[in-house]
Amino acid sequence: MKGLYASIFLLIILFLSLSACKNDDADEGPIDNTIENKQPLGTSAEDILSDDRYDKLKFELVYTESYRPEAESVNAFKNFVNARVVKPGGVQFIEREIPNQAGAPFTLDQIKTIEEEYRTLYNETGTVAIYIFFSNGSSSNDTQSSVTLGTAYRNTSVVVYQKTLELITQSDPELLPILEQTTLEHEFGHILGLINLQNDDIHNAHEDPSNSKHCIVEECLMYFNATNVGRSALNRFMARGMVPQLDPLCIADLQAKGGQ
Repeated sequence: MKGLYASIFLLIILFLSLSACKNDDADEGPIDNTIENKQPLGTSAEDILSDDRYDKLKFELVYTESYRPEAESVNAFKNFVNARVVKPGGVQFIEREIPNQAGAPFTLDQIKTIEEEYRTLYNETGTVAIYIFFSNGSSSNDTQSSVTLGTAYRNTSVVVYQKTLELITQSDPELLPILEQTTLEHEFGHILGLINLQNDDIHNAHEDPSNSKHCIVEECLMYFNATNVGRSALNRFMARGMVPQLDPLCIADLQAKGGQ
């Protein structure tokens, strides 16, 4: 029983932090300024949120044959996106299956190489495109005490470490959709510039000084620091069993960039 409680407790810490205080949750590494979909993370926030430049938004959801996300999670993510963006031309979600990829655990460079091979949707006139890969392997940055659940990198690219999500929820499969949704929505929040990724948020005072680019509000979707999570917080989550929501300041930041 003690082992079970310890496993669940670790899961909730990972759930609330998304990557257990690891810095690669939002990667701002090398980019290519000559290619529209290889810009710095957060720079396309206004293009994605508003209809000023693009009135359509497309998501390319790529998963391997062994690690497809739950339909419930994808549907919830669709609702989350539609609640935040202004796209009169519509938001389209295109799902594709690819073979399991070799080389795990993956470095971010390997993840980018997989994107180069399998991504098919890019920005075009009137349409902005976002790529999300559900990986069949874990992150090379994982340790015995912490794992990475997802990483937003570049301006329109996300990896979700689906194998890791399924592994840490195998003793309680009902938690998988919640963890998937939280990871998807949190990383998309980084794509939208949260928190203050480009130093342009109107409410930048809610950025966590100890964990930059994340929200200091513990109940917020964009919260990062898990060091204050205790058994009481675990019990609240288990009773609630729901995905964290964006706090009002995060929403105001998105609205200032043309979202809703």
